Amino acid sequence: MKNNDEISIHIQENEDYIRNTLKDCADIIIRPMILGQEPKIRCLVVYIEVAVSNMMLEDSVIGKLVNHMWEMPKDEILEFVDENGLGISDVKTLDTMSEALAAMFAGNAIFFFDGYPHSIKVSSKGYPNMGVQEASREKVLRGSKEGFSDVVKTNSALVRKRIRNAKLKVKEKTLGVRSQTLVQILYMEELVRPELLDELDRRLESFEIDGVMDSGIVEHLAEENWLSPFPQFQTSERPDKCAMEILNGRVLVLVDNSPMGILLPAAFNDFLQVSEDEYNHFELASFLRIIRYIAAAFAMLFSGAYLAVTNFHTQVLPTNLILSFAEARKGVPFPGILEVFFMEVAFESIREAGVRAPGPLGGTIGIVGGLIIGQAAVEANLVSPIVVVVVAVTALATLAIPNEEFTAPFRLLKFGFILLGGTMGVFGMLLGLYLVISHLAGLKSFGIPYLTPFAAQRNAGYRGESDGIVLAPLRFMTRRPLYARREQQVRLKTKGGQKHVR
Repeated sequence: MKNNDEISIHIQENEDYIRNTLKDCADIIIRPMILGQEPKIRCLVVYIEVAVSNMMLEDSVIGKLVNHMWEMPKDEILEFVDENGLGISDVKTLDTMSEALAAMFAGNAIFFFDGYPHSIKVSSKGYPNMGVQEASREKVLRGSKEGFSDVVKTNSALVRKRIRNAKLKVKEKTLGVRSQTLVQILYMEELVRPELLDELDRRLESFEIDGVMDSGIVEHLAEENWLSPFPQFQTSERPDKCAMEILNGRVLVLVDNSPMGILLPAAFNDFLQVSEDEYNHFELASFLRIIRYIAAAFAMLFSGAYLAVTNFHTQVLPTNLILSFAEARKGVPFPGILEVFFMEVAFESIREAGVRAPGPLGGTIGIVGGLIIGQAAVEANLVSPIVVVVVAVTALATLAIPNEEFTAPFRLLKFGFILLGGTMGVFGMLLGLYLVISHLAGLKSFGIPYLTPFAAQRNAGYRGESDGIVLAPLRFMTRRPLYARREQQVRLKTKGGQKHVR
């Protein structure tokens, strides 16, 4: 008698085990078959109905397998299967029932043969999916338009398409006790730091969870400084950006059923860069980067700075501007801090409504809602026109930050600066800045300082001198960032020589 997890040589035992385990699973097909010439052989095929193509179609992998064995004698069938001589697809021998069921749940067909103590896995079309889509969150004017899909192996293939090198390694893990979600880790073997891979493995193995439905769950559970509002993993839906960062020595984590890849380590500077920076001329890319840094500062500080200046430090403003502000606030019944706070909450609510509304209705709600509410509030003397301008500028600044997850800390911290600026003036703003910068200075992502390159210039070989806020011409960017191994820092040199391009 076989152990619970062993595959029996008797097909009836295997069939009983399968039917008992998959009881009340109407979407899973368990089909007994009789193949071969006299003497015939009993076999059993198990598959998920939607995931596996029609078995009897001659142009399907399983159809070719069945048709090939239909006229073979029993001994030849077992020998044929044992030697895995198909050569028509991904066919693999499995030794245990747990392996067989895992392969079936992954979207493959599983065959059992009477007298054969193994099962064979035959790959098929897999689960339904949306296929390769255009990147929707990270829009670019120049560069590839491809974006990741919900299928993890499709996503790794899109990266492999761009890095056609055997040094690109793909490690697979299964996370989720019940969901059995496939996770792939991609990296360049000769560039990645070994301690980075060890630390990532340690963090992924440190938790046990029922199910992993999206890469965000992996990201949150693997974060070291989980109380920080600043993300320590960079997300991207663009295969070209992920491939570019892998060549810089970073690691990409892909999770099945999620169209977002996770890049690590991640530094402050990485979130304000886009993939087309290196495709465009360095003057334009540098200008746009400066705009993004200014936008990040405005998103966090502008509303609080307005309150600090108008409530406590009016002497820094021209007289005409002070009189204009005073005239605009005539009849407004609320103090400035409540006025700004209420308008910021209203605009955040409109933004959330626009995101959640279906289809094109979302954009309409965002634009029309903002105009109507702002205009109505001004006409009703609930807020002053200048506050509407301040809040609108803050909202536009958050939209200029290219990474949506990176906008979250600025959207949250601006309320803290509204409180500090409205109650303590410039001194409160400086106190808030001191706390934020101190927090960022002590933050690390897998051992890399978060403020790299601004706080890690002494680390030899970092590209910060030429790839910080201002982007240098490509011929001057001869070194990889601190993420890569020290001995693999050079990424650009003159052909046939060791001299850097200068």
